[in-house]
Amino acid sequence: MKTVRVFWSLSALLLSSSVTFAANDYPDTPDSRLTPGALCKSGSEIRYPEKIRYCSRNVSSATKANVMSAYDSQLGFQVNNRDRREFKIDHYIPLCAGGSNDASNLWPQHESIYKNTDPLESLVCQKMSDGKLLQKDAVAFIKKAKADPYRAYVIISQVQAL
Repeated sequence: MKTVRVFWSLSALLLSSSVTFAANDYPDTPDSRLTPGALCKSGSEIRYPEKIRYCSRNVSSATKANVMSAYDSQLGFQVNNRDRREFKIDHYIPLCAGGSNDASNLWPQHESIYKNTDPLESLVCQKMSDGKLLQKDAVAFIKKAKADPYRAYVIISQVQAL
């Protein structure tokens, strides 16, 4: 009987208006349905010993707005209701690692997330330039970090050791 009373007491507490459990109103990670990632296919510049195509940064304001709206309307986030300066439209696979400007490679990344993952992007690209990391491995590191941005520091340590 004591267990039932505790259950009902906890239930009442959780349902009371004074207790709120809110999820982020912005994505912590790219959603694979909208942002599966895409590699550059049309870049005229070739980089790295592996000869990776490079696409110059070219994302229109309209494309950025569409990406933000898609995350809101299709996934229930509230990105457009927040201060725009809190976000950047991130290339899931970074341009420097051969990523594309295609919408399938873009997502609205909050500043609390990119502070964790941006250092990895420049590091993997430097390792690619040095010939110490292949594109497929760089992309795998990036995807792993962006899937769990609060543990990106672990991946940064692994890449630094290469």
